[in-house]
Amino acid sequence: MNEKKYFTLEQANELLPAIQVELTALQAVQTRFAERYRAHAKLRRDTEPEQLMFGLESEMDFLQLQAKLHIDNIARTGAELKDIETGLIDFPAKKDGEEILLCWKQGEPEITHYHGLHDGFRGRKPIS
Repeated sequence: MNEKKYFTLEQANELLPAIQVELTALQAVQTRFAERYRAHAKLRRDTEPEQLMFGLESEMDFLQLQAKLHIDNIARTGAELKDIETGLIDFPAKKDGEEILLCWKQGEPEITHYHGLHDGFRGRKPIS
């Protein structure tokens, strides 16, 4: 079993460019999957040929594999993906001996907030 990784603020901020690449790719896969899913649902309603449905199903399977790869790549860094759409990522850290999560939202230039393990995004506090 892997030991939990704790980040300093500097380490987490240095990781943001790589996290951003994975997150952007994951969001693109999610968008493509949603499009294919809607197309598949429409084909099922319209009873189009099975070959078209099989092609969409195969593509959706591949997109799921791609998504898992990006999710795993983020997890391997020790960061925690909280929400794909809004781009929420937490980085386990310690502050005054207490476990916290450094909290980053896609679009923010750097990590400026943290929250407790059970506080979530709404419990964010500025890093002082």
